[in-house]
Amino acid sequence: MPHAEFRLSRSDKAIGYGESIIVVNIASKGVVVMSIQIKRAVKYDAKLRMALAGPSGSGKTYTALTLATALAGEKGVCVIDTERGSASKYADLFTFDVIDLDTFSPLHYIEAIKAASDAGYSVLVIDSLSHAWNGPGGLLEMVENITKRNQNRSSFNAWGEATPLQNRLIDAITRANLHVIVTMRTKTEYVVEQNERGKSAPRKVDTAPVQRADVEYEFDVYADLDIDNTLIVHKSRCPELSGAIIPKPGGSVAETLKKWLAGAPAPERTAPLSLVRPESDSEPAQTSNNGQLQSAPRQPSAKVEITNADDPMNSGQLKGIRNLYSQLGREAPADVQTLSYVQAKSVIQTLMAELSVVKQKQQSNRAAVAK
Repeated sequence: MPHAEFRLSRSDKAIGYGESIIVVNIASKGVVVMSIQIKRAVKYDAKLRMALAGPSGSGKTYTALTLATALAGEKGVCVIDTERGSASKYADLFTFDVIDLDTFSPLHYIEAIKAASDAGYSVLVIDSLSHAWNGPGGLLEMVENITKRNQNRSSFNAWGEATPLQNRLIDAITRANLHVIVTMRTKTEYVVEQNERGKSAPRKVDTAPVQRADVEYEFDVYADLDIDNTLIVHKSRCPELSGAIIPKPGGSVAETLKKWLAGAPAPERTAPLSLVRPESDSEPAQTSNNGQLQSAPRQPSAKVEITNADDPMNSGQLKGIRNLYSQLGREAPADVQTLSYVQAKSVIQTLMAELSVVKQKQQSNRAAVAK
């Protein structure tokens, strides 16, 4: 395909401030390929994304269940438990269903999040998200295994393979059609300084969640819990909770969040604007009756649609996903055909990374048997 030269031009169809308005056309060789629409912002009903971080004994699970129960109403609470059944010890105080995870690949988290959303729960508690980072089968272990497989023993390429899986997990949390409250363990850093007596003594300088750096930016509310179960809000899109320090947080915090989350009814999701390149030697894509992309007969002066986020996967992707699941000894999900092109591409990357880890373990086992 020849290189396309794009230019921007102001539209003549501008209506005015505060109204639905198309202001910019993106054109290539005189053909408009995309229009940018500006409209008045509206606050819609939203789903909560909240993270609670703290050391052992700070009350992360109890607080998450307290807030989840107050938020849930009649639709109920589901908990993804990575702590060997610790959440179920509160089953005499709260009513909830549980998904127990024993291995912590981000892919398993993603499947559990989807299961809870599809089942119609109002709130999902992930207790905890830290295991997806440093637990057995988590991202750090995946990077380590991929690094060992690489001949140059560099972790650079390993992170290139593993990072898309982490991104998919965060995307699953932020896009889930239910409130999500996650807990995370914290790591504490110390420096050694001289105290007032002139003796060396450790001083705590910072705490950070056991997860990818800057993960707190993905949440509406990010707060620490100290050993006395005091909620210390570090980041909040809810103005009423910004900078708040709340001993033993309970239902009142949930009520504040419910009030903030309320808005106009959310509109149905619409397909994003498609991007059309000028004529080229490529064949255009057509959508078949079953929703999959198929090659179309060559047409003169045809335009090629660039795949966007909502376009369906193609038959090659579907075949590849099923093949990868088969190699992993698992059955592909029944709804795999509903994935979009972009989602399917991400799933393939994830399954390939998982398969590489499995193959590495198989090779190690064979080598051990040979010895």
